[in-house]
Amino acid sequence: MQVKAVKFGGTSLADAGQFRKVYDIVKSDPTRRFVVASAPGKRFGEDTKVTDMLYACYDMAAAGLDFSAFFAGICARFEAIVDGLGLDIDLSPDYEEIISALMHGAGRDYAASRGEYLAAKILAAYLGFDFIDAADVVFFRDDGSFDDVQTYPNFASVLRGHDYAVIPGFYGVMPNGTIKTFSRGGSDITGAIVARAADADIYENWTDVSGFLMADPRLIPSPLPIKTVTYRELRELSYMGAGVLHEDSVFPVRSAGIPINIRNTNEPDNPGTMIVSGTDCVDNEHIITGIAGRKNFSVIRIEKDRMAYHRGFLRRIFEVLDLNGINVDHIPSGIDTISVIVHSDELTGKYDILRESLVSSIKPDYLEIKDGLALIAVVGRGMVGKPGVASRIFDAVAAAHVNVRMMDQGLGELNVIVGVDEADFETALRAIYDAFVKQDSNAL
Repeated sequence: MQVKAVKFGGTSLADAGQFRKVYDIVKSDPTRRFVVASAPGKRFGEDTKVTDMLYACYDMAAAGLDFSAFFAGICARFEAIVDGLGLDIDLSPDYEEIISALMHGAGRDYAASRGEYLAAKILAAYLGFDFIDAADVVFFRDDGSFDDVQTYPNFASVLRGHDYAVIPGFYGVMPNGTIKTFSRGGSDITGAIVARAADADIYENWTDVSGFLMADPRLIPSPLPIKTVTYRELRELSYMGAGVLHEDSVFPVRSAGIPINIRNTNEPDNPGTMIVSGTDCVDNEHIITGIAGRKNFSVIRIEKDRMAYHRGFLRRIFEVLDLNGINVDHIPSGIDTISVIVHSDELTGKYDILRESLVSSIKPDYLEIKDGLALIAVVGRGMVGKPGVASRIFDAVAAAHVNVRMMDQGLGELNVIVGVDEADFETALRAIYDAFVKQDSNAL
């Protein structure tokens, strides 16, 4: 029988009504055998996530303050879910254990993890599934990094003893037995780990959106959905600021060739977006998969006559940047010029020392550091081997009266990076989207 690992986000488990939707989704498909639960999220716009409430309790406990009234609000959230589902489950021993732990110096990660722990216990009881504590199967090393070597074989062995189970997301255990959490969005990571350990056929990530969109809806009105995206395309879009999965939640399943399906708990019939290792399928309607962009880049522009004949020239530039803790994003270059593009935040407080170090190391004919650059990534496997892509980008941006300060395309042809002034960012993004999406759609 096919095996699906499924993860439900905080909005999917915000209240009893959402729990019922999750129940219907899981029970509609018997192959959905292993479920990862997040802590209850916001029920409405001004609501507070349970995880944030738990962080507040920890802060009060650490400061020696009475947090009992605030913790009562957390209990009320969970009791409302239990009562709303008509469950006969007593969580009072868990509440007492959490209160005692916080009063006796339990760590911040322990406090934050209890939202997932309690939600998973409720969901397991509601579904009639077994409960597996993540602290028994997800392991971290002494340095705080995820221990894949210990986790996967142990987790796989445990899962073989359960036909159906619910596992809390977001946390695992350190070698000394203390709770350790992943970064925010860590339930996505746990879901991927479960999928890998179960050797699942697919990892379904259920959230409050029906998959990924071709552009940021805050910048592009009603962007079209992405039906299928490869891991490589996802990486390009994610790096350039697209609101997609955290990269740590992709690699466990990517390395195992397990596809991810992003689904909407509130629209379960929507197929969402499939994330796959590779595909020969190309959208015949649009040659691009998506567009994403970010502001706040700076350009370090260097001129040096006969630069190519100065052995070690690039190495010395990188050494200076490395010594100053500056990462390089792109390096467009000419015969006697090179531009190094970096995040502006990484230059804070370093402009003078960086100039001095570069002048001393490479003795440039000209050196300029200029802020205010925005980058736009046009990504799509459909662009590979397709002539005229760069021309269409230039034409679209020029028609919008925007000057292109930089363009970069890798030999893989999967993406094109366009640099414009920050003031022109939104205009350029819309122009490119219209040229590749609206015009193509209208032509059909």
